[in-house]
Amino acid sequence: QVQLVESGGGLVQAGGSLRLSCAASGLAFSSTPMAWFRQTPGKERDFVAAISWSDGSTLYADSVKGRFTISRDNAKGTVYLQVNSLKAEDTAVYYCAAAQRWTALGRNTYKYWGQGTQVTVSS
Repeated sequence: QVQLVESGGGLVQAGGSLRLSCAASGLAFSSTPMAWFRQTPGKERDFVAAISWSDGSTLYADSVKGRFTISRDNAKGTVYLQVNSLKAEDTAVYYCAAAQRWTALGRNTYKYWGQGTQVTVSS
């Protein structure tokens, strides 16, 4: 059974930083693309960032480029999202997602989801 458990969210002032973590189990982590999405009430879940399983290639939403960094530690089965220079509009529930094994890097190929971690940015 695949489990994705996010942590690291919280309340932070505008301009601040957080490091989100997602611990994965029940899957072949080192050969699985991973991603982060976010959602605010009444809106669809939006792609934020993704990282490949093969060469560490990354994708980012335009709104977070230069401020957010996705990374992974295959030995720990964990994917991270470093979020810097936070803005009020970054306030959302952030979800970790995993694709099927060996899937190419993409924005909409994710099958497994965590429960989310709340990030609130105060202005």
